[in-house]
Amino acid sequence: MRILVIIFCLLLSVFSSSDAQTNFSEHIAPLIYKNCGSCHRSGEIGPMNLTNYEEVKNWSTMIKYVTSIKYMPPWQADPEYSRFQSENFLTDEEIEKIAQWVDNGTPEGDPSLAPPFPDYPSGSLLGTPDLVLEMSQSHTHLGNNRDSYMYFVLPTGLTEDKVVKAIEFRAGNNKIVHHALLFEDTDGIAAATDATTPEYGFEGFGGFDGGDDLGVLEQKQYPGYVPGQKPLRYPIGIGQTLAAGSDLVIQIHYAPGSVPESDKSSVNIFFAEEEEEIERYVEDYIMLPFNIPGGFFNFVMLPEQVREFHGTWTIPKPISLVGISPHMHLLGQDWTVYVEHQDGTTTNLINIPEWDFNWQGNYYFRKYIIAQPGDVVHALATYDNTSENPSNPSSPPKFVSWGENTDDEMYYLPILFVDYKEGDEDIIFESETTNTSELEDITDKNFLFPVSPNPAEGIVKTGFQLYSGTTLQISIVDVDGNQIKSIRSGEFYNAGRHDLQFDTSNFNSGTYFLTVRSKNFSLTEKFIKT
Repeated sequence: MRILVIIFCLLLSVFSSSDAQTNFSEHIAPLIYKNCGSCHRSGEIGPMNLTNYEEVKNWSTMIKYVTSIKYMPPWQADPEYSRFQSENFLTDEEIEKIAQWVDNGTPEGDPSLAPPFPDYPSGSLLGTPDLVLEMSQSHTHLGNNRDSYMYFVLPTGLTEDKVVKAIEFRAGNNKIVHHALLFEDTDGIAAATDATTPEYGFEGFGGFDGGDDLGVLEQKQYPGYVPGQKPLRYPIGIGQTLAAGSDLVIQIHYAPGSVPESDKSSVNIFFAEEEEEIERYVEDYIMLPFNIPGGFFNFVMLPEQVREFHGTWTIPKPISLVGISPHMHLLGQDWTVYVEHQDGTTTNLINIPEWDFNWQGNYYFRKYIIAQPGDVVHALATYDNTSENPSNPSSPPKFVSWGENTDDEMYYLPILFVDYKEGDEDIIFESETTNTSELEDITDKNFLFPVSPNPAEGIVKTGFQLYSGTTLQISIVDVDGNQIKSIRSGEFYNAGRHDLQFDTSNFNSGTYFLTVRSKNFSLTEKFIKT
């Protein structure tokens, strides 16, 4: 009898282990689709597609390796230091789950339990743009294994000033477009410079006149582009201006390649609706070697030298920080940025412990970071110009200072902010991202949270949970089914929780319904407008 009991327990253990075995459909597909799908699909920058079981299985060993060393997904900011909107990283538990799946032979599980691959739109991730600007000609990037920085001038044709809510750069050739910066030019300087060159566009990292490397810093800058990242849409009440008659100037960094490649990129621009009251405009402050002791003359790295530079910026007025975009080149090792308040407390902004030049990013805070006059932003950056640095572009190491080429270096830290407004402390743009283990436990795969406050007055908050990424139509309808307001049209949202705000100030008193629709489901929440 004792032997039978032991055998029964062993069999029960085996069956229990089998039932709990990590499989693709239930455990791995949600991870891969959510964190890898934006780049690893047809027409995007990823070198292979990861859109179904067979594709993921074929690359499973590689996936295990690149996730184990946290090279993929390419998210550089330390989540233990600070949190941001639209984060894209795997937890240690999720990385271990992928390793277990690969080590156990990549079982598929029940295909019917797998989420669908995200329903990405074919064009814009934000819906239908109000203005589309495209390079008028293709540019050929030489296959000489060298970086190239090119400016292209895109006339806006605007007859009146507009407020920009979102700007979306669309790379024409993902193989070579490393990143892009976008600027407003109201004086025609860039167009005049372009007219002096025989080819379309002109080279340069710095100013539009082609001779001042720092002149570009005096121009208004919009959120830039990095592969795989959904563009920022500014919250209610804030935006950036784009002047009538201005040019949008894009600076594209083309990565080295061995064969010539052509590119014809474009930009989608989304303007504020006429009824939206814009209370504040986004500004930026760029921390440079000016901010470190000794200034530009001290921003040098001798051969076989590791140096840390500590820059500071004393806040001149009450502001609310929106985002931050650290930048350095191949010698860069890490960034640590925080605010020191006058009472001695600190607020973490960002920590990048292992800088990777290939994956630069724009990081937007989940809520305003408040800073008062006299508070100090500290920005520490480390550079390794030794032979031990495998990313060092020079062998042997050479003397390095500020410059436009990849083998030069930069200490470049744009910080976006708006003027402070009472109540900014309570405004949240995005809640903490739901991880995939929590998604597995959701009974209703897609869920819409109640509108708050309800009855509604002014700006109200809500949110929704998605089991799989999809394109949504979000609108307000009345009791007769008439659309009162379109909040989002054709915008893509990934799996997880998303917070949403909308303004009810112009609504008449009555009963309304918030609807969130995809091509596969529809969610509705009722609310009252007083």
